[in-house]
Amino acid sequence: MVSTLENVHSSSELGSKIRALRQRLKRTLDETATAAGISKPFLSQVERGLASPSLTSLKGIAGALGVTMQYFVETPSEERSVCRADQLKFFSFANSANLFARLTNSTGGRQLESILVRLPPGQRRSEVTTHAGEEFLYVIAGQMVLTLEGKTFELHAGDSAHYESTVPHAWMNNGNIETMVVWVGTPRLF
Repeated sequence: MVSTLENVHSSSELGSKIRALRQRLKRTLDETATAAGISKPFLSQVERGLASPSLTSLKGIAGALGVTMQYFVETPSEERSVCRADQLKFFSFANSANLFARLTNSTGGRQLESILVRLPPGQRRSEVTTHAGEEFLYVIAGQMVLTLEGKTFELHAGDSAHYESTVPHAWMNNGNIETMVVWVGTPRLF
């Protein structure tokens, strides 16, 4: 087994990725190194591409920054990162008139999922649901009614909503044309 990542990723690219994430998270070298169980000078060398971490060190760095090791060693690919419009496949559920199409690939470990939802006109209110996480809605076309904890909001094209999924919520299309919505949230089954 390879004890360093030199063969997996160039040291300078890996270091740049670690530094960029650490700075985006507004973490100091000292905080990150301590949380990773490595020395500050070693982390500095890794970030500058002067040293390559062992798998154990990289696991510590990843944990300190709240990501998996794959974040640093996997390179983006079309299959993992891009969804093509001509490949959208709508699906439905037996108890729903809505149609759904995944806008994100269902690669394991993702913390967000994005779905294009088509709500037929004159739809009845969906069942009130709650679950862990957050949800974001953006209305592309048409209009819809969003109910959050019993309070009703009418949303039109261009409107959006962001709420905790633990809040009881339901949707419906009360208009006379199809409504298109982009839903973004933590992965779950509808």
